[in-house]
Amino acid sequence: AEQRGEDPFVIVCDEISDPHNLGAIIRSAECAGVHGLIIPKRRSAGLTAVVDKASAGALEHSLIARVANIPAALKELKKRGIWVYGTAADGQNDLWHTDFSGPVALVIGSEGDGMGRLVRECCDFIVSLPMKGQISSLNASNAAAITMYEILRQRMAKSDGQ
Repeated sequence: AEQRGEDPFVIVCDEISDPHNLGAIIRSAECAGVHGLIIPKRRSAGLTAVVDKASAGALEHSLIARVANIPAALKELKKRGIWVYGTAADGQNDLWHTDFSGPVALVIGSEGDGMGRLVRECCDFIVSLPMKGQISSLNASNAAAITMYEILRQRMAKSDGQ
């Protein structure tokens, strides 16, 4: 981010266990201009051949840190002035009405349980996607992609002076 003169944009995957989901998140992150991803060392899909294939080659172009403790990593990001946005179906902030200007770390929770309690407590904001159907949530990689592109849309509008 510093080399590009941009505000940091980081994705934090909290216990994404499906390698296809992790690969799809990495792919979307690379396409949306994310500067790096953070994943846990344990209780997460590893950086395997399946993840690489699902990422369609994006893994080769992505900076990924594997950390022992996601809450500690989030606290470090916050010390560096990065706002932490968690994603959850019950988020108090609707995605379309959330200001993502400035440095952003976006937390994507696990497929079944969402973010862990300690991870959620580290978030500055919890955002949700508007849901109009009968099902209350999207696949983790789909929700991640939609949210990343809203952040990208806001950044592009800001750089265009709109």
